[in-house]
Amino acid sequence: MTPGDSRQRTRSDLLRLGIADIDRALAELDALGPDAAALLPILGHTADPDAALNALVRLGERVPDRAELCRVLLDDEGTAMRLLGVLGASTALAEHLCAHPEQWQELRDPTLGSTRPAAWAMRAGLMAAVGAEHTDPVPVATVPDAQAVDALRVEYRRQLLRLAARDLTHHLGVDDAAAELADLAAGTLDAALAVARQRLGEESLGVRLAVVAMGKCGGHELNYVSDVDVIFLHAPRDADADDTAAAAAGRVAAKLAAAMMQVCSAHTGAGTIWPVDAALRPEGKAGPLSRTLSSHRAYYERWAEPWEFQALLKARAVAGDLALGRDFVAMVSPMVWSAVEREGFVEAARAMRRRVLDHLPAKEAERQLKLGSGGLRDVEFAVQLLQLVHGRADESIRSATTLSALARLTEGGYVGQEDGEALHRAYAFLRQLEHRIQLYRLQRTHVVPSDEASLRRLGRSLGFLKESQKRLEETWQRHRREVSRLHQKIFYRPLLTAVARISSDEVRLSSEAAGARLAALGYADPSAALRNLEALTAGVSRAASIQRTLLPAMLQWFAECPDPDAGLFGFRRLSEALGTSPWYLATLRDEGEVAERLARLLATSRYCTDLLEREPAGVRLLAGDLAPVGSAALTEEMLATARRQEGERAVRALRAVRRRELLRIAAGDVLGLTSVDEVGFALSRLTDATLEATLEAVTRTVLAQRGLDAAPTRIAIVAMGRYGGFELSYGSDADVLFVHEPEPEADPQQAATFARSVAEEVRRALAAPGPDPSLVVDADLRPEGRQGPLVRTLDSYAAYYAKWSHVWEAQALLRADAVVGDAGLRERFTTMIDPLRYPAEGLAEDDIVEVRRIKGRVDKERLPRGADPNLHLKLGRGGLADIEWTVQLLQLRFGAQVPGLRTTQTLAALDAAAEADLITADDAQTLTASWRMASRVRNGMVLARGRASDQFPRSILERRTVAGIMGYPPEESDRLLDDYLKVTRHARAVVDRVFWE
Repeated sequence: MTPGDSRQRTRSDLLRLGIADIDRALAELDALGPDAAALLPILGHTADPDAALNALVRLGERVPDRAELCRVLLDDEGTAMRLLGVLGASTALAEHLCAHPEQWQELRDPTLGSTRPAAWAMRAGLMAAVGAEHTDPVPVATVPDAQAVDALRVEYRRQLLRLAARDLTHHLGVDDAAAELADLAAGTLDAALAVARQRLGEESLGVRLAVVAMGKCGGHELNYVSDVDVIFLHAPRDADADDTAAAAAGRVAAKLAAAMMQVCSAHTGAGTIWPVDAALRPEGKAGPLSRTLSSHRAYYERWAEPWEFQALLKARAVAGDLALGRDFVAMVSPMVWSAVEREGFVEAARAMRRRVLDHLPAKEAERQLKLGSGGLRDVEFAVQLLQLVHGRADESIRSATTLSALARLTEGGYVGQEDGEALHRAYAFLRQLEHRIQLYRLQRTHVVPSDEASLRRLGRSLGFLKESQKRLEETWQRHRREVSRLHQKIFYRPLLTAVARISSDEVRLSSEAAGARLAALGYADPSAALRNLEALTAGVSRAASIQRTLLPAMLQWFAECPDPDAGLFGFRRLSEALGTSPWYLATLRDEGEVAERLARLLATSRYCTDLLEREPAGVRLLAGDLAPVGSAALTEEMLATARRQEGERAVRALRAVRRRELLRIAAGDVLGLTSVDEVGFALSRLTDATLEATLEAVTRTVLAQRGLDAAPTRIAIVAMGRYGGFELSYGSDADVLFVHEPEPEADPQQAATFARSVAEEVRRALAAPGPDPSLVVDADLRPEGRQGPLVRTLDSYAAYYAKWSHVWEAQALLRADAVVGDAGLRERFTTMIDPLRYPAEGLAEDDIVEVRRIKGRVDKERLPRGADPNLHLKLGRGGLADIEWTVQLLQLRFGAQVPGLRTTQTLAALDAAAEADLITADDAQTLTASWRMASRVRNGMVLARGRASDQFPRSILERRTVAGIMGYPPEESDRLLDDYLKVTRHARAVVDRVFWE
């Protein structure tokens, strides 16, 4: 082979091995000697072959004997792999070797591939560098200060070089590398403390100073470059020191600690090591740098925040007076493992994680390896939460090291076997990627670079020699997704896969562990919850298998709602009722929105749960649009339904349709899809359609019973009260008037009897007990009340109102809306009552006084005994009655002159009054806000409790549930009361001006 052929082959080898700059590489190989090409296979396995080769040439220029360097590399493959591996992965260590070329010899040690240095040996080397004797009880540096500081850096880098070589070349486990880095940091802190003692002189010997590592150093899982978190504590050397001496010892301890920190973090000609951060100490940066053991105890017992106990989980004595440091760890340990019992601990841990995510800079959120979603912190927080919840009773899971703790949690059944293994793989990969990123320049960073060259180098450093960039991104994103999924499952969901028995061979949680977790994550009765889970997931049927798939998500959604126990129990009831239906579980499994909607309804609304339990097939409704059905379509469906049946069956069918539509409206309300105005309209239109179809069905029945071919009279139903105003709530009766008009040739007595029979049957059929909710049709607002006839003719109404009616009856007629039955009769009734409710001359002064008198009497006599007048939704100050009476007085006085006031709707009349300058726009807005607030709370009470109430929610659970329905965040339910009182107070002030003055 000619020299040209050999060189061409070398070029081909360089390309194949991943070298980018071929010409420079050939020149550098020539500079190393004729046999340097033999190093190409090893270069081809480095993170950056170009950088490795270039650094090797520069190193060769600085060593005393370049020939020896090349000879050793050619003869000793292990040394070549270690040296080139470091040079290709870390420009910082390459620069260090060029500055201290003699240290390349460190990599010739054949034991590097198989032996981990002992922590004491690492500490001894660091102590020797500063001239301290590592066996002394209180080591003091003897090398001059500036030289000692530089010497400590050089020795630190020497030991780091050996570790990096082992890590890059000999497949060192990420947990072993992290532990060795933590040992190196502990020895460095101790050596820096020896230098600090030398600086302070004799006074430093009068105080015991302990350095307790926190965070990753304390957890024995440090990064290549990281702030080293510590807590300092001290004691006088003389145990019998008086207060003055003790105070002096505290001042010396603070100076000693500060000097130690400065030794580590200062930038000198030899570089820096890393910052020492004492911000995790009591009171943070505002607190003293060092405290006594008793001062620490007093702080943690009285003032510490929940996150501080989570941080103390990692506490470990590493430097200085180790006995004192261990006393500190022993002192805080019981506090750590009982911290979860503090109120709101789990919620505080979750909130802290959310705050971290919220404060991530947007530009780096997607590349954040540590703090971003699916990052290292997600694993660490999840593991720590499980440890803190269960470590009280199980000491085996108290390891401060994340991977060790995760292994113990998995072995103990607190994490499912497959989940634990997946989380272990993902965390190990993420930590290894973090190490490779930091090792490159020995800089503290957790952001994955996005440029092609950096990704290629990182990918190759992790073994992805082909398609390095693509494979790295794919692997990282896969692990990131897995971490995010498992973090959600562990950190937010109330129970793990193991409890739900996802697979029969998976390690399961014990009942005690599962119960403790359920209690910690929001379940009031963990034992009952476990029984429900067992009932849902037991067996080997297909239904049980799907339930095991569904439950992790369902449990999460339950836990996010006010009453997860009720949600789980309701889900069990529905599942038992529908378990054999092929569509039920398949719908929940395949349509995530249906399952989530169902979970939120069951764990929030007793009203919705009751509706679903009456007819479980209503779950199907949740797959569709929850907007209320239009009036015309609804009436058409109900009429068609009634016409397909006869008698009682027709009404039962109508009530089933009504039940379905009640669920649609209520579900939309609970899920925040329907406004309070829309709810009122929808419930009123639903009542219209129900009465229309029932009236037709009952008329047919009564005709058949009486043997009649045609009805002897026309019948209409007039909506009154909140029903007439399109303001029904879930617990409202339907206030109505029945009116009839005999046919011209009909016998008046027969017509009246027929009309009364129809009206009575309508009321009976809709109020009768049954599987669907009843509808109470209340006719007490009719002339003469319960003493008067249930049904009157149009002429009888006209005669009564002309002779006997009072102003309160005119006021009641403001809400009259003839909506059901014969269209002509409805129109004539409306024409008849309009002059009564909108008097042409307005309201006489005596009548105004009478309206106010009656209102005052209502306020005084109708409010239930013991009710808080500030918190009664209907009759309280600034409540519904205040606003409606105010509006109705304006309608009675000015309705004839202002067309916009001629409406049955409170808010529409308010708008018209403001437009006509009868009330200011601000006052109208204030009254509108209060009316809506009171109506929403009133509806929310029915949705939450399953029954009506006019009292503002008193119990914590009810208030939290109503607040959640109204859109308040879970942690802000108390704000609902403040907002209600504020809004109604303002409304009452308007009522006092507009109604009473």
